[in-house]
Amino acid sequence: MSAREEIRRVPANVITGYLGVGKTTAIRHLLESKPRDERWAVLVNEFGEVGIDGGLFGAGEGEDIFIREVPGGCMCCAAGLPMQVALNQLLTRARPQRLLIEPTGLGHPREVLGALSDSVRAGVLDLRATLTLVDARNLLDERYLRSDTFRQQLEVADLLVANKVDLYRPQELENLRRFLALGENTAGKPLQAVEQGRIQLEWLRAPSGFCSPAGQAHAHATPPPMEEEPLPECGYRRLENSGEGHHSCGWRFDPALVFRFDALFSLISGAAAERVKGVFITERGVFAFNKADAVLSVLELDDTLDSRVEVIDRERGNWEQLESAWLDALETDR
Repeated sequence: MSAREEIRRVPANVITGYLGVGKTTAIRHLLESKPRDERWAVLVNEFGEVGIDGGLFGAGEGEDIFIREVPGGCMCCAAGLPMQVALNQLLTRARPQRLLIEPTGLGHPREVLGALSDSVRAGVLDLRATLTLVDARNLLDERYLRSDTFRQQLEVADLLVANKVDLYRPQELENLRRFLALGENTAGKPLQAVEQGRIQLEWLRAPSGFCSPAGQAHAHATPPPMEEEPLPECGYRRLENSGEGHHSCGWRFDPALVFRFDALFSLISGAAAERVKGVFITERGVFAFNKADAVLSVLELDDTLDSRVEVIDRERGNWEQLESAWLDALETDR
């Protein structure tokens, strides 16, 4: 696509789902299986103030994959400004053949879709199917069933994807089918079952059934920052966020700081938080650590700009103690 060509009707999919359901893994799979001759862009939003997913996707970023992050809560808030700015920057830079949008698992998917309406009406985006990833095991947790965000994610879906089916107990997938069939806004919605986020490319091509209602706006007390601040002389920065019944704390570390892999593995394995996600420069190389549902996975990456980690839980943690633990995991001979 020529740099002077007008950006018109870029197929766009929102891929949503609750915290820890596997959205990032699913999008990584899609990026790995996309047509080689297509340029794709990903707009990713995270609840925490320290963006992690951009680093995970960024491992595959190149001439045909472009990533843009909006950290710090729901990207549709503050009158949609953070999202619109990031979207315009991403489309201008990437000029993609497809756009994937990953809202935070604690955000408001209906409002995100509504915030895209201006771009759809202007002919810039062609909104396609919204995919909602679901973990059937969460139906046993009343906190999910009472969550307005969880209900919204189910309601806006054009296609529901039962993820991590290889981890289900007998009858859990059938329990999910019955639960959806009884829902006023979910009965009849198509449901696919996958392992490890293996979404099929053809699912993205289905049309969107979203209609933008008026009056969906809401706002955080403070709009998310659009650019990251330089690190202080100590070599790291801590940032906190709260909302939607959760608390987050994130750290960014100077790339000159090298962590001990075994110390990180032990620390994250033992963390009691609901969600821990980080990218670290270690003495063994660059690794992504991802802990959800008390299961820790580790992925080796080619490179990263710096080390960063985000911890999310329903209760505010002892961030000072955890910060000391991160610093204790640094190599001391550098």
